[in-house]
Amino acid sequence: MKIEQEIQQETFRNEYQKVTINLLFSSNWVLEQIRLLLEKEDITPQQYNILRIVKGSSQPLSTLQIRERMIDKMSDTSRIVERLMKKGLLNKITCSHDKRLVEISLTGKGMELLERLTVNNTQLDAITGNLSPEEAKTLNSLLDKMRGGDR
Repeated sequence: MKIEQEIQQETFRNEYQKVTINLLFSSNWVLEQIRLLLEKEDITPQQYNILRIVKGSSQPLSTLQIRERMIDKMSDTSRIVERLMKKGLLNKITCSHDKRLVEISLTGKGMELLERLTVNNTQLDAITGNLSPEEAKTLNSLLDKMRGGDR
């Protein structure tokens, strides 16, 4: 459905305004779809993002390293890590070579959760299921370019 129909706005100041509104609306729509999928596992999109980051690392990470890799840079990484620890999904260990640092790693329970979510990747992929692989590649390229990634 076109953005004009979705938000019941017939005109925009120009195409740039329409792109901005469309991106905001689409971003919120995607986040809601992801939130609904993750809700079944009792985790938030930010918690999923941290679990994904920790899983993707070959070694434990500090909260600063996690924050640098997060999609949502405004998140309170330390607070989210603490919540994941309370759920038994992450471990926090004092760094062996610098006692001022802590390292975050995935627990077995955290790995099991991510494996269940990986099985459900088809549901996550369905969010963009209306796009062909070529359209998805083009959209990725355009979004990277908009953020200055193709300069």
